[in-house]
Amino acid sequence: MRTYIPITHMTLEQILTPQVVAAVKQLYGIDATEQQVQWQKTRAEFEGDITLVVFPFVKLVRKAPQMIAAEIGEQLAAGELVEKYNAVQGFLNLSIAQSYYIDQLQTIAADQHYGEQEKRDQLMMVEYSSPNTNKPLHLGHVRNNLLGYSIAKIQEANGWKVVKTNIVNDRGIHICKSMLAWLKFGNGETPETSGKKGDHLIGDYYVRFDIEYKKQIAELMSGGMDEETAKKEAPLMKEAQAMLRQWEANDPEVRALWSKMNEWVYAGFDETYKQMGVSFDKIYYESNTYLEGKSEVEKGLKSGQFYRREDGSVWADLSKDGLDEKLLLRADGTSVYMTQDIGTAKLRFQDYPIDKMVYVVGNEQEYHFKVLSILLDRLGFPFGKELVHFSYGMVELPNGKMKSREGTVVDADDLMAKMIDDAKEISKDKVNTLQGITEAEANEIARKVGLGALKYFILKVDPRKNMLFNPEESIDFNGNTAPFIQYTYARIKSVLRKAGELSGERLAVSELEEKELALIQRLMEYPNIVRQAGDEFSPAVICNYAYALACEFNSFYHDHSILNEPDKEKRALRLLLSQTIARTIESALALLGIEVPDRM
Repeated sequence: MRTYIPITHMTLEQILTPQVVAAVKQLYGIDATEQQVQWQKTRAEFEGDITLVVFPFVKLVRKAPQMIAAEIGEQLAAGELVEKYNAVQGFLNLSIAQSYYIDQLQTIAADQHYGEQEKRDQLMMVEYSSPNTNKPLHLGHVRNNLLGYSIAKIQEANGWKVVKTNIVNDRGIHICKSMLAWLKFGNGETPETSGKKGDHLIGDYYVRFDIEYKKQIAELMSGGMDEETAKKEAPLMKEAQAMLRQWEANDPEVRALWSKMNEWVYAGFDETYKQMGVSFDKIYYESNTYLEGKSEVEKGLKSGQFYRREDGSVWADLSKDGLDEKLLLRADGTSVYMTQDIGTAKLRFQDYPIDKMVYVVGNEQEYHFKVLSILLDRLGFPFGKELVHFSYGMVELPNGKMKSREGTVVDADDLMAKMIDDAKEISKDKVNTLQGITEAEANEIARKVGLGALKYFILKVDPRKNMLFNPEESIDFNGNTAPFIQYTYARIKSVLRKAGELSGERLAVSELEEKELALIQRLMEYPNIVRQAGDEFSPAVICNYAYALACEFNSFYHDHSILNEPDKEKRALRLLLSQTIARTIESALALLGIEVPDRM
């Protein structure tokens, strides 16, 4: 039997490339470079595991591509790694010795951090969530949080030091609307007296403001006023604007009310984030960062980067950059989102040695981040041009877009509770078949399955595309869903429990079944999958891999016995293979923020 001792974490390409360079040197006396060695996956209609593209050597060697391929193939086959080859025009298809794959399985199985890339001395900050303190988190926030958290986990697996950050929009006219409505219509209601989470309570008053505001607009219009004027002259809006000016002037009563209501909201947010399974390393607040932004805008005004209009407002002229003019300070001196983002960026780069700053924000803000990058660069910040806007698509519903002020959003808390309840109902019969399971354990399984279904359904879609959310599809135990992958994991764990402790000895199997080989090859792809997901900022890449791995294992499980395999060596290999697949599924799903139950 051939033996091959693998070099840990080296891919087939990395192992074979210097062998090809050496073969070209020995055959033709030519010093080829590793950059000239090109690999691709062997096409399905040909035998082989990996294919060398020979065309880059044709001009150097001055022979027909078919002949070069055959000669290099013969040279490689003289070693221990390549078992056989076939040359098809300018392509050399190589079949790798099965002993290599068996050794690779054992190497992977022994590596508790398989898939993770080498640590680098670079820091990436990932901003996500960015809630407003006038309403609870909704379905749109769910996609944002799940993408942001997963991207952070994927980049950590790619060796980055990652700081997960959140900017809370805790000031502005929208906050004042909720505050004013609570003052006028709340009668002192609190989360304790209402029995509501604080963020839900404040969200109700944001909706109430809009209802009363529309009544005032209609009343003014019935008196002959046009709609635009009515919107500006409605007493509620004027009061909200006055409250914002009081807030910026540090009025003690307005600030005290603002602090009290925000604390209610933060307590509610914390519950939602905990249930969702996302977290942050650092939270910034717009109420702290906007003053830094105003200070930078004033500096830009003095240096001539910006200009002031007759009404007192401050603007940036971006026509030289192919854009229009951008408001930075209103006529009354109040700031806008852009002002806040300038200040937040400044503080972040003071707080951390950031090498890459990633904003996870919906694609409707693409223009905003183009402008932010230009303005930071103009203000002299070296990181201005390096900002990355991870632009993702919106979550759509069958009945159209969500509107917070009209109370037509899909609430994040309600959605997660429904997903868990649905999982509990769907898996009721399955869970009841598990011996000795308690109600608490059944509830925990339902939580993992329900939230896993939600996360996977959202993350499996190309993040840059809009998506239609369908809860029923997400929780199916068949098909491309988290419950299907989780069930595969639980099935493997059941097999391993029955098998007892694995021996840990070196495998002595000489031949692999076709599906065993396919599974090992799939496992070997995992580090490249993690790299690809990091390069593309795409959790969907991880989803597709986890689903493919689960599908292949289930096909193998259907066709081959594991526990009842009479050949001890073959049984040992299948158990080790199953254990490694389970651990890889767990690792992949963890990058998506999805937990795996040991039993289902």
